Amino acid sequence: MRRLRRPSTGFLGIFLRTFVVDTHALVWFLARDPRLSEKAHTILRDPTVHLIIPTIVLAEIKYLSNKGRFAQTLDDVLRVINTDPRCLVYPIDLNVVRQAPPTLDIHDSLIVGTALAQPVAVDGILTCDEAITASGLVPVVW
Repeated sequence: MRRLRRPSTGFLGIFLRTFVVDTHALVWFLARDPRLSEKAHTILRDPTVHLIIPTIVLAEIKYLSNKGRFAQTLDDVLRVINTDPRCLVYPIDLNVVRQAPPTLDIHDSLIVGTALAQPVAVDGILTCDEAITASGLVPVVW
């Protein structure tokens, strides 16, 4: 089944591109970490880009914060996301689970499943994850 691409109309209020954001990309962006690639940084700052945040990413952020590996709390991250109209927190629903590839670990699988579950093909996943990249299931931007 072919998935439709979103038209790049450029009208005010219409997002030109859509990306799913992986945990590392979001954490490193918020922490201003130099490990974030320049390309990912540019996309995350672009006001015309729609950013889809899989729920599993928020669960991972909560875990990392609790373990002291990320200074910001889940509430800190949610305050940023909730005030940014470009961001959409996407739930783990039955469609995501059905689209999730069984060949990846559960976290990566749900992130890829979120990308594949979108009604219009996403432009990519912002990730440096080698397993997601090697899967070739979705475009990866880093």
